[in-house]
Amino acid sequence: MRTIFGFTMLLLLLGCSNAPIPKFDSKGGVAVLPALQPGEQVADFAGGCFWAMQECLLELKGVHTVISGYAGGSTKNPDYDAVLAKNTGHAESVQVYYDPKVISFEKLTEAFFYAHDPTQLNGQGPDEGSDYRSIAFYHNKGEYDTILKVINKVSRSGHYPDPIVTELLPIKVFYPAESEHQGYYARNPWSVYIRSVSRPKVLKLRNSMPNMIKPEYLN
Repeated sequence: MRTIFGFTMLLLLLGCSNAPIPKFDSKGGVAVLPALQPGEQVADFAGGCFWAMQECLLELKGVHTVISGYAGGSTKNPDYDAVLAKNTGHAESVQVYYDPKVISFEKLTEAFFYAHDPTQLNGQGPDEGSDYRSIAFYHNKGEYDTILKVINKVSRSGHYPDPIVTELLPIKVFYPAESEHQGYYARNPWSVYIRSVSRPKVLKLRNSMPNMIKPEYLN
């Protein structure tokens, strides 16, 4: 999937940084997601490779934590290889912990639609298959209605020439990905894949919603 050139692995090693990586408690060998803090809410999205989507949404004001993982399928406790083999029904996804007093679910959803190409069916750029499909998950009817509202807004804006094909699914379970996929973008700035595929998505969101980006990412 992401072995673009033979020296990619060397670049990955050279590009590692001290970026914080989400950590999870473990119960029965299964990662347990962090508890919501007072006033905090959670949202779930899938928009292609989770390396880029995690970074995109983490840069938004009011977002505290973004976890890469898997959702939308039926296989219990999937791992990266199984999802990549397209045997689980899951898509690479992110779970977002945010302060609704700073960023509303509507604005967060809008950012999701600008952070990837929601008009591409079963894929994003060079990444093809249902595991890279676009999904906006909802926890309740209010979120469902908000997602529809944002889809209509983005569609009317003319930002995308083609129709939005994003799926709307109720979130049933979110499985966190392996530790090497957490904070991958920040830890591997010299990766060929990050530079050529992920970074353009991050820059696209910064340019689309500059007022919603944390100041340190705009300098």
